[in-house]
Amino acid sequence: METQRILMRSLAVVVFASVIWTITESAGDIKLINCCKVVSRLTREQFTDPIIGFRLLKQELPCVKAVVFKTERGEFCLHWRLRWVQDEVKLFRAQRNMTSTPPPASSISKLTPVGGSSQSTDRS
Repeated sequence: METQRILMRSLAVVVFASVIWTITESAGDIKLINCCKVVSRLTREQFTDPIIGFRLLKQELPCVKAVVFKTERGEFCLHWRLRWVQDEVKLFRAQRNMTSTPPPASSISKLTPVGGSSQSTDRS
């Protein structure tokens, strides 16, 4: 009986470890750039990958200020002063603003006191 308990605990540890290892391995495929030491000055015609997202990186030595464009092939550091890069960033921001949900119309409760009164205004 004790042997079965030890085997079950060992099996649970092995399963848990394999799940953690699998998650860690799959997360390893995603390489996020958090520092650009060199930026590209490609033209828009040279940068042919479809852009699916972007991030702005500040200058913190040894890293330089950059725009990181996310594509299906990975992330690329581009010079933030390139006109086409600025245009793409503006385009993404405009699209994000158009798709964001509007704020709620009002968050005032029907039980909001008016003129010091705390009585309900609901007359249903």
